[in-house]
Amino acid sequence: MALLLDLSPLRASPPFRRLLIGLGISNLGSQLTVVAVGLQVYRITASTLSVGVLGICALVPLVLLGLYGGALVDAYDRRRVALYSSFGLWLVTIGLAVQAWLHVDSVLLLYALVAVQSAGFAINNPARSSIIPRLVEPRLLPSANVLTTIETNIALTVGPLIGAVLVAVADFGPAYSIDALLFTFALWALWRLPDLPPVTAASDGGDGPPAKRGFASIVEGLHYLATRPNVRMTFVVDLIAMIFAMPRVLFPAVGVLFLGGGATTTGLLSAAYAAGAVLSLVFSGGLVRIRAQAKVIVGAILAFGASVSAFGVVLVVVGDTRPATALLTALVLAMVFLALAGASDSVSSVFRQTILQSATPDQMRGRLQGVFIVVVAGGPRLGDLVLGSESSWFGEGWAALVGGLTCMVLLSVVVGVQRRFLRYDAAHPTA
Repeated sequence: MALLLDLSPLRASPPFRRLLIGLGISNLGSQLTVVAVGLQVYRITASTLSVGVLGICALVPLVLLGLYGGALVDAYDRRRVALYSSFGLWLVTIGLAVQAWLHVDSVLLLYALVAVQSAGFAINNPARSSIIPRLVEPRLLPSANVLTTIETNIALTVGPLIGAVLVAVADFGPAYSIDALLFTFALWALWRLPDLPPVTAASDGGDGPPAKRGFASIVEGLHYLATRPNVRMTFVVDLIAMIFAMPRVLFPAVGVLFLGGGATTTGLLSAAYAAGAVLSLVFSGGLVRIRAQAKVIVGAILAFGASVSAFGVVLVVVGDTRPATALLTALVLAMVFLALAGASDSVSSVFRQTILQSATPDQMRGRLQGVFIVVVAGGPRLGDLVLGSESSWFGEGWAALVGGLTCMVLLSVVVGVQRRFLRYDAAHPTA
């Protein structure tokens, strides 16, 4: 059936299939840790703003190393860059487990570990993303991106639930330890990949001059991006959504102050967001054939802002009452709106990634993926600080409500100025 998920990339490319499985299992543990770190900081400080500072600790290394990580990907074998950086991330996860088992309870140590983890991610993610177009045919890229988005959001659905339950029942040590165990699947998947040396030809054939390295390579990538308005717009519209409307930093406080249920509610809210993302892509068989991909992105982000605002309305109506037990009706409504937000975000993500991969030559993909990871991972981290600060000024509910509305207004203004973006045609991709 045309509406159902397209599994063609799994049949056509065994290396892609192994990569998807390995990274999917390891991502489960990674999302478990994201929730656990936020809960640990909140337990130590009882401050949403302190949880938001985690965003800055992750953002700074991403900005400093994201572009350089992309340059490494274009200059060296992509498999080796991904494998070595994954090993470094595994060591950081072990460090998180050790501090939890020893009950160090140091917010500064957690900030430092998150910063080092983010630095490794700034190199690892561009490598992983740039590998995919080398493993599948161009016509299968949208379907491959749907599959990777689904496995990521399955991890986002199950990981927070497992993390929240583990924290509530067995504390933080077991949570981080399980992440360290699951991360070994990513190492296995990357080890099994074939060598992926850099392509240096003008036409992706391999006969061109050697790729530039270091700062010159970064400058070359940024110059290329400056001349490609459609690719640039995919970054701009995502930054608007993530900085002003990403609500995840609010979840720990929402579980305590508004909806009740504590850590379990935090996990449910995170899982609802990811569940919506998964469900929206299960029936994506027809979606991947749409040519007007930029219009889909804009519509999805408008829906994202509206859904986050509706989530904020639920919190404003309920109020900061610190309920002793979970408020079931309000919790269900909040989860529904977050599921809609997650669905919208995942649709936007698939097409933003597809435009980037389709409209960018292979020898530039690593550097553009470096910019992509700065935007995709850095934007929400900066959003953590923005909404965390707003929550300290006028409460978590109003922070979500105002953030969603701000996202919708700014997106409308930017798209109105850059109307060329709406004319993007996937059949004739232009950057």
